[in-house]
This record gives sequence, C-alpha cells and structure tokens, in this order.
Amino acid sequence: MNLELISIETDTYPLDGIFYRPRNLPVRAVAMFLHGNCHNFYMGPSRFMPETLLAEGIACLAFNRRGHDMVTSLDGRNIGGGSFQLAHEAIADSGYAAAWLRDRGFVNPIVIGHSNGGVLAAQYAAEHPEAPAVVLMSAHRGGAGITELMSGKGLFGRDRLPEVKAQAERMVAEGRGRELMLLPGWWWVASAECVLDYAANMPDTLVNAARIKAPVLYLCGDQEPADLYPLEKFASLCTSPCETHILANCDHFYTGHEAAVSRLVTDWLVRTCGLST
Repeated sequence: MNLELISIETDTYPLDGIFYRPRNLPVRAVAMFLHGNCHNFYMGPSRFMPETLLAEGIACLAFNRRGHDMVTSLDGRNIGGGSFQLAHEAIADSGYAAAWLRDRGFVNPIVIGHSNGGVLAAQYAAEHPEAPAVVLMSAHRGGAGITELMSGKGLFGRDRLPEVKAQAERMVAEGRGRELMLLPGWWWVASAECVLDYAANMPDTLVNAARIKAPVLYLCGDQEPADLYPLEKFASLCTSPCETHILANCDHFYTGHEAAVSRLVTDWLVRTCGLST
C-alpha cells in the first residue's frame, strides 16, 4: 500500500491523518473513516480495516477529528481534543475531510463510522444523499437523552449526572466553559461546555435513519446494549436498503473479531457498490 501522512485545514486547527492507496490496483472507490469518542486515526477500525479494503481497490482516509484522544497538545501550551469536542465541529470535520478528498479527485466517499463516529457517519449520509454507502459500526443512539442513557450504563456521569450537569451549567454561566471537570465514568474528563453540548446537540441516529438514501450496513456486538446501540430500531426506520449483523461474543471494540469484521465490511462494499472485477 502507499501511505501519505496528510493534514486537512479547518477554520481552527488542522486535522491530521493518513491516506491509504492501493499500490498495484486502480482506485475503485474511496472510504472515509470517522473514529469514536476520544479515539484517533490509528486506533480501532481506522487502523485494522484499511488493509483488507485496499486489497479490493478501496482507498482509505483515516483522520483525527478536532475531538480526538482525550486531551491533546495544540500550539504552544494550548490544549484540545475529545474533552473539548463540540457537535458542530465534529459534523464540520466530516465535511472538511470530504472536501480534501474531492480536491484530489475523489468524490462521494463511502463513509465508515465507529461508535460516536457512527452517529456522525449517519449524519453525513443524511446530509449527502450522493454517498454511495455507509457503514455504521456500533453507532450509538445520539440525540436528546443520550447522556442519561450512557450514564445508566456506567459511562459519562454514572449516578451523578444531574450533579455533573448542574456543575457544568454553573461553570459556563461563570465564563469557565473550557475548564475541565472530572466525570465519574468514561470518558473521565471533559470541559463544561462539552458536557452540555453532548447532552443537547448530538445528531439523532434514529431520526437520520429515515433521511439516508445510501445503502447501510449496521454492525453491533452481542455484548452491547440494544437501547444504546439501536441496530434493529434503526433498520425498521431506515428507508434505504439496510443490512444488519449482530456479532456473537463481540464487544464494542470488536476485540478478536478484527479480521472477520474487515472481511464482512469489505465484501458488503464490493457487492453493494459494484466493485467486483
């Protein structure tokens, strides 16, 4: 494969990433990976899937959103990352990445999103009916009530969510919205404005189900709660072709299933997008 370290300009800080191109095959399609909360382009599906896709002529763009990792260094002593993520920036970052591809002659990318990246993939596909296909890997429900749902699973605010939100509201009112506060559950630390933004402004995956025009592949592990990762509900609402798979003995990160998942996704894309030789 040919690898190119790349930088995608935004209206604030650039998005770093890697562009994979097949070495001995023509590029038949291009896929854009959207990573999950506090992950990055060298973790999860963005890391383990490109090799299999490249063998079928599918180039891959994996990049960091501005909300990558938990806390990351920017210029000087400024910090950013997942603890400061805002929904509007995350949505915009998908657009910046697609524009980067378009400027290089790759239009209408396939969109592959994991976890929170799956929520953003559904949003991107809903806004871009020309997308040829979308792969949702454990996309969570998103929308109003997502923090309550996450906290009920031991994440985010756990049993202290009302207290966490009240503290965040006080900090924002005092002009301290970018100050970090501790959360009792993963992802452990976030800015006050991030806490409130995540509670109020995340795209709703189920609402987007009816807006997507592209074929959808939705995967989940059988160890994931169905109310948080609503595969069956999404499929019932989706007005485009939607194939679903619940993987046996599989967690949220597809641990131990990387090769099988890569093959499943690649075969579906080859079949769905007409890429067979």
